[in-house]
Amino acid sequence: MPRKEYSYTGIIHVHSTYSDGTRPVEEIVQIANELDIDFLLLTDHNTLKAKKEGKEGWYNDILLGIGYEINDIQDKNHYLAFDIDKEVDPELSPQEYTKKVQEMGGFGIIAHPNESRNHFPEYPPFPWTVWQTDSYDGIEIWNHMSEWMEGLTHHNKYRRALHPRRSVIAPKRETIRQWDAVNLHRKVVGIGGVDAHAHIHKLMGIIPVRIFRYKVSFRTIRTHILLDQPLRASNDYKDDLSLVYRAMRDARCFVSHNAFGDARTFRFRLENGNQIVSIGEELSGSSEARAIVRNPKDVETILFHNGEIQQRKFGRELDYKINIPGHYRVESWIDGRPWILSNHIRFNP
Repeated sequence: MPRKEYSYTGIIHVHSTYSDGTRPVEEIVQIANELDIDFLLLTDHNTLKAKKEGKEGWYNDILLGIGYEINDIQDKNHYLAFDIDKEVDPELSPQEYTKKVQEMGGFGIIAHPNESRNHFPEYPPFPWTVWQTDSYDGIEIWNHMSEWMEGLTHHNKYRRALHPRRSVIAPKRETIRQWDAVNLHRKVVGIGGVDAHAHIHKLMGIIPVRIFRYKVSFRTIRTHILLDQPLRASNDYKDDLSLVYRAMRDARCFVSHNAFGDARTFRFRLENGNQIVSIGEELSGSSEARAIVRNPKDVETILFHNGEIQQRKFGRELDYKINIPGHYRVESWIDGRPWILSNHIRFNP
């Protein structure tokens, strides 16, 4: 029997009034409490002031963790750093601050790595350009705000402002390919981010509109973590945050687009009769195994091996025999669009 796993749903990459967001932390968490969310990770630009002021912890049903978003002196190479207590030197290069975060005991995620846009010069892209470093721990494989901005033009800006969730279609395949490629050599977690700011913009220069209200953003891209024990088993929120961060470090998570429904019951595992492993883990010691997927509802399930499609099947479940070493992951699609993207499981016969 598969071991019991506890699934928790989170929102990652959120900005408050500690940087360029438009609401204070307490209001943001209150909004999150109105939704089916279990944890929220704040990532204000270049500051951990919220953490230093004691804002981390449980807020009713929401566990708030606080990291921050680092950038280089050209305002590129944005990096979400977690599980650290002080900021790094702002003059460091990306190669240096990714390594420094690890030296401090933390971990980091490359934010919106392949961002590109040119319709509005006043809003330039902020891509990641230093792929030669191997000190990063994860990649933001799907970013709501980046996808919205990249599709924005002078012709559609009002429509996209009024209906921001309709712009969420799919992660960039370039990013997915890079993520798959680096996982051939080492484990790199993939997470989904909302990049929430709730910017206020004046339509036609007159009407103030809050673009991507926090509640709207929180209903889009979510990251689900899998734990072997429940949160709130102790009375210390720091223990719970450690579990969340450990799941992210270990890639024990999957990403979903909430518009298609609640994905928290999704499961993907490999088993060989003697051993069962889940997302983010490794199966070894046998010449073949079964890849088993359970979806919350009927979907097109696509099994990838080393970044290439291995098998696809419509329905709620997939059960497929594998015997080739490498890393396997799953995408579940609805109506021609991705709903769920799992992290990898390694198979090492």
